[in-house]
Amino acid sequence: MFTGLIETTGTFLNAAMSGKAGKLRIESKKILSDPVPGESIAVNGACLTLEKASGAILEFHVLEETFRKTNLGSLQRGAQVNLERAMALGDRFGGHIVSGHVDGTGKILALGRSGDDIVLTVSCSSELRQYMVPKGSIAVNGISLTLAELGDDRFSIHIIPTTWNETNLADCPVGSPVNLECDMLGKYVLAMLQRLELSAGNKINMETLKNAGFGLH
Repeated sequence: MFTGLIETTGTFLNAAMSGKAGKLRIESKKILSDPVPGESIAVNGACLTLEKASGAILEFHVLEETFRKTNLGSLQRGAQVNLERAMALGDRFGGHIVSGHVDGTGKILALGRSGDDIVLTVSCSSELRQYMVPKGSIAVNGISLTLAELGDDRFSIHIIPTTWNETNLADCPVGSPVNLECDMLGKYVLAMLQRLELSAGNKINMETLKNAGFGLH
């Protein structure tokens, strides 16, 4: 489990496929404290298993599906990636619940400014759009962010200077693919409502919700 607060960035070195899986090597900007083989680290928001750590060099085992469904498969040597270690029990929870299971990718459509903030407009599929709500949470390349504006096939987010300087977004020009993970709570709520709709014969009303155990006052 992650929070979407990026700890550091890293430089992509290389990836090599072997059958249905591959190795991903990254040089971390800072040396992680006591990295343990087998621990989970989010790379651009994708939860990966650390296989080996030697100083700043991190090596991960990556499935073919992960390369295909995230932007990790399109990384070029020297590209910057965001890194976050899994949340430890008792840590501050400063972002939102991020599982590290990327839902899909979008593309940066535009970059703008609003005062000191950078405004990013990102495309999204209709499948991902159904999980989004205005002012809701979204993880973009693993970064916990708030949806500022929401359209049918795109959304905008405001990036404060600290986030811009401490993550890889500054290295993502217009057209870059970014990993997207929608708010986990929204996905569960939508799934529950869809089940209720089916069991209620496609009719949901206040009585349906009350009978399902929702406390309505």
